[in-house]
Amino acid sequence: MGVTTEADIHWHRTAGEAPVCAKLQDDIKADVVIVGGGLTGTRTAIGLAESGAKVVLLEAQRIGYGASGRSGGQCNPMWRATPDDLAKRLGGACAERLVETTIGSADALFADIEKYAVDCDPQQNGWVQAAHCGASRNNLERLAQAWNAVGTKIERLDRPGTENRTGSKAYGFSLFHPNGGHVHPLSMTRGFARAAIRLGAELYDRSPVQAMSRDGNKWRLTTPEGSVTAEQVILSTNGYTDNLWPNLKRTFFPMVSVSLATAPLSDNLRKTILPNSVTIADTRRAIYYSRYDRDGRLVFGCIGSTEDAATLGGVQRLKRGLRTVFPQLADTEIEATWAGRIAVTPEMMPHLHQPAPGVLAGLGYSGRGIAMTSVMARTMVQKVLGAADDTLPFPISPIQPIPMHWAARKVIPLGAPAMTLRDQIDTLFDPT
Repeated sequence: MGVTTEADIHWHRTAGEAPVCAKLQDDIKADVVIVGGGLTGTRTAIGLAESGAKVVLLEAQRIGYGASGRSGGQCNPMWRATPDDLAKRLGGACAERLVETTIGSADALFADIEKYAVDCDPQQNGWVQAAHCGASRNNLERLAQAWNAVGTKIERLDRPGTENRTGSKAYGFSLFHPNGGHVHPLSMTRGFARAAIRLGAELYDRSPVQAMSRDGNKWRLTTPEGSVTAEQVILSTNGYTDNLWPNLKRTFFPMVSVSLATAPLSDNLRKTILPNSVTIADTRRAIYYSRYDRDGRLVFGCIGSTEDAATLGGVQRLKRGLRTVFPQLADTEIEATWAGRIAVTPEMMPHLHQPAPGVLAGLGYSGRGIAMTSVMARTMVQKVLGAADDTLPFPISPIQPIPMHWAARKVIPLGAPAMTLRDQIDTLFDPT
């Protein structure tokens, strides 16, 4: 085995039509140039093109190559922090804006899907957030109380209620978020890209940006066969961020998500496992999460070690996790396994940076990317169009490299088995 290729990724087997993009082979001008053709970049291109700006997007590989084409596709519209936690971290006014935006984030995403006619198998049937141990139950109780106090409608589920919602006996307590759901992540990315093209944006793939420099009061981005000069640059490369902007890739941990897809389940199994096509994610450090695809395959994921899904037992952890959560699937055929990078910040929250005039960077979704990439995209569109900083849901923060980041990167592959061991200890001595 080796690094995951497009042929390994289940979503590439079932995705909607890819947008037609050429390589950049000329020197062109634009109002805004976006680097990165994932969910953040394509949704940002939509918003700016709608405003009348001339938008160019550059993708090093193919549209949706990174996490946007590899994730579980779950729309989980809540942070791991309470509104009070956010207020202490961000300040009261900014936290209020973020809380309001977060509460509406899932509805806004599914509204976008309808507005732009994005064919991505959308299902907004709710998300179950399950406690894997007693301590986690206490944390979820705290989250539910705090977020319900500001307007959400989170439902607490005991063991029978959790089993009824999910078909799993593995959890004694969970929260049900009715606005959650799931999408086909690669189809959504491609659909956003096609919508941006319809609105007049120019999208180029196989056009990696090799250098970025000042050109008077503008920026010039060069690719192997061309260049773009623009007043505004938006960096939206997330877990696949390189050295294009100094220290940006040192602001997050490049974690890995590994996933599998089963063969299509029988109608009888589907009636009991995640009935009504809800999604589920639990509170493990090496989180287990699951949802259906449109053909009744169960997609199941957890934290991995490298982009080779099998590294340090990644595929075996997936299979053990599947048997733990849904033991009735122990003998079900596995059709595909794959992996991809996600960007996890120390705060488990996205970062919005403005490292120089005319440059914005939004990244670090920490497992909340399906909904929050669109929130970040709309935020950056507002900023480019002149919105004041004190009206944005995310604060603009300086680029602050994580201390000893080089050492952390080296030990990250060991993180998944270590977290898995901690999770096992949790359930052994503190079950729900």
